[in-house]
Amino acid sequence: MKRILVILGHPNKDSYCDALANAYSDGAIEKGHEVKMLPLHSLKFDLNLSAGYQQTQALALEPDLIMAQEKITWANHIVIIHPVWWGSVPALLKGFTDRVLLPGYAFKYRKDSPLWDKLLAGKTGRIIYTLDYPIWYYRFVLGAPAEKQLKKMTMEFCGIKPVQVNRFGPIRNSKPEQRNQWLNTSKEIGSNES
Repeated sequence: MKRILVILGHPNKDSYCDALANAYSDGAIEKGHEVKMLPLHSLKFDLNLSAGYQQTQALALEPDLIMAQEKITWANHIVIIHPVWWGSVPALLKGFTDRVLLPGYAFKYRKDSPLWDKLLAGKTGRIIYTLDYPIWYYRFVLGAPAEKQLKKMTMEFCGIKPVQVNRFGPIRNSKPEQRNQWLNTSKEIGSNES
């Protein structure tokens, strides 16, 4: 059985992403996985990594970010659920990754080398996102920038792989029947984690 951390990257606690996260968690729990939720909207931290990794802000984490690192360390499967806004992830999720996935915790640059150590290796991942574009347009015309950023440049950069991706949309103008189907699909995804 997996230890699954579900990171909710939507700033609104009553969002459709929250419903997708709960449906996913219900499916995973029914299959016997241990699940912890990490709704970013409930954390208190400075989103801005104002001095990069050069000053003490990167070393003096707020208590909620220390707790988040402990949950990430505990998990062997990390699921990030978020909306796509302006083609990317919400500022809350971007600020969270900037502040939590620090050198020495999530990765470590090698001295005199362009390479790095992936300190979260051994974990697997999943991204579930919503968007208002047609999925085909976002992926094949726009190049799915949020997906690439989170999958390749964040999760896989730190060693989390494989990372599977599920997309739901367009959300805008979707009917209740379609949204219920997406919730059922999210629950099935959680119950099929292996």
